[in-house]
Amino acid sequence: MRLKGLLCKIVILGTGLLTSGASVADTQVNIVGLFSNKAVLIINGGKPKTLSVGQASDGVKLIAADSQAATLQVEGSIKRLSMGQAASVMGKSSSGSSSAVLYADAQGHFVSDCQINGASLKFILDTGATTVAMNSGDAKFANIDYKRGEPVQVSTANGIVTAYRVTIANLKIGGITLSQVDASVLEGGSPSVVLLGMSALNRLDMKREDIALTLTKKY
Repeated sequence: MRLKGLLCKIVILGTGLLTSGASVADTQVNIVGLFSNKAVLIINGGKPKTLSVGQASDGVKLIAADSQAATLQVEGSIKRLSMGQAASVMGKSSSGSSSAVLYADAQGHFVSDCQINGASLKFILDTGATTVAMNSGDAKFANIDYKRGEPVQVSTANGIVTAYRVTIANLKIGGITLSQVDASVLEGGSPSVVLLGMSALNRLDMKREDIALTLTKKY
């Protein structure tokens, strides 16, 4: 078993739903300027808009802002974003297809949020990982009794380590829900985020356009 890319620092750019040929209730927001109690936003690819705290536009309300980050309410969801970051609040496509969009960061990594057994965790897409992989703390948070899994030796960027083979009952990314997903749990704090490996990615179609990567459930 091979696991790569055990990263200690990532940037979350958010997720969104996108289904080819179908309408999607999806609000995308990019942060292009930050000031005290003000932020400059690009909403759904439109022209930059400056909002003061308390103001709203196109379903996006500015809750707080300073030179470091802005807190937004996007279609009812709270998002905290820094300069250059983006978020997309997901909606259901008219065709009912299960899909999600990930956005690459400056290093080209696709990172976002997921739910494992109902627990919210951060992940990074990693085609070099044989399975979904996580550290033991994240496994406990997701109510996975990993010590009952089969112990195996795996090769990582940090060398050979012991991992436990487990099965994730429910993995959700945006509008995609996967059941019974093979995973590996590594003792300790590495990887720092969940690695979305091939045991999940093999069940998804992936299509990239510029910095956007569309995931669509195959089965």
